[in-house]
Amino acid sequence: MLEPKNYHNPFTFYLYVAMNMTQLQLIFLGTGGSWPSVKRNVSSIAIKRGSEILLFDCGEGTQRQFQKSHLSYMQIKNIFITHYHGDHFLGLPGLIQTMQLNDRNIPLHIYGPEGIHDLVNDVVSLGYFKPTYEILSHEVADSDIVDFKEFEIHVLKVSHGVPSLAYSLVEKERPGKFNKPKALELNIPEGPLFSKLQKGHTIKLKDGTEIHPEMVMGPKRPGRKIVYSGDTRPVETMIEFAKHADVLIHEGTFDSSLNDISYQYGHSTVEEAAIIAKNAEVKMLFITHISPRYYESEDLKKEAEKKFNKVIIPKDFDTFTIPLKK
Repeated sequence: MLEPKNYHNPFTFYLYVAMNMTQLQLIFLGTGGSWPSVKRNVSSIAIKRGSEILLFDCGEGTQRQFQKSHLSYMQIKNIFITHYHGDHFLGLPGLIQTMQLNDRNIPLHIYGPEGIHDLVNDVVSLGYFKPTYEILSHEVADSDIVDFKEFEIHVLKVSHGVPSLAYSLVEKERPGKFNKPKALELNIPEGPLFSKLQKGHTIKLKDGTEIHPEMVMGPKRPGRKIVYSGDTRPVETMIEFAKHADVLIHEGTFDSSLNDISYQYGHSTVEEAAIIAKNAEVKMLFITHISPRYYESEDLKKEAEKKFNKVIIPKDFDTFTIPLKK
């Protein structure tokens, strides 16, 4: 159920999340394509997981979008660029230099397709600027998985006429629920031994009995999954890549009357994005990269809903929290 939560505009929403768990927020900083318009900035999506922010694409003006949001760009540790069209990376120079002006002293990691090393080297040498904090570039390719301990970033090659990637944030499984009545039945005293079992350690009672975690822990619970397509024509591989995702963020630059133009320029229509969401059986589809030709998006949403009924076309600064899977 979507409930309004007014961060910065009346169109911001908030999905309910239970207490005492890692919060996963999705913040749309730029939802337009090609160039900034009066209503939409160009591509940039932040995922806030706990205290960390992961940034996916960094179109021009992204640092100002941060300043207008409830986020701090100083919490960004990792940036993932889908491809090297300007509306997806031209915000990097300003953001990097602004971080330095605000005394950043921790490393910044930037991931992207082939060419990322040269791009980052160029960006950090623009003008009279020399970075005082570490900026590291990482080239990733189709089927790569980047491990971040509690979650992974999966990589998919997509079709846009230039080297282009899609990314999927996949949380690792969470421990099952602790069965306290069962633990007491096994004569395990409350206290530190409970905690050890919950952390996956085998314990030994005073009488020598060994208790293994699976004896008092329920089955592991799946993590959440957020998929971001970047710019792409519709590709069959996206269906499996996004299978059962909590969220699919897929570009839908045009309506279906412009299908030929859409394909020519390496994009998807909103209808094509909806078909992929339906076939992938995702929980929610967010359509972004809206062409500046569309001042309003209601007709685009109605068109997509003919193929898949759980569609949102977010506006800049719309914010969502993704609940844990039960």
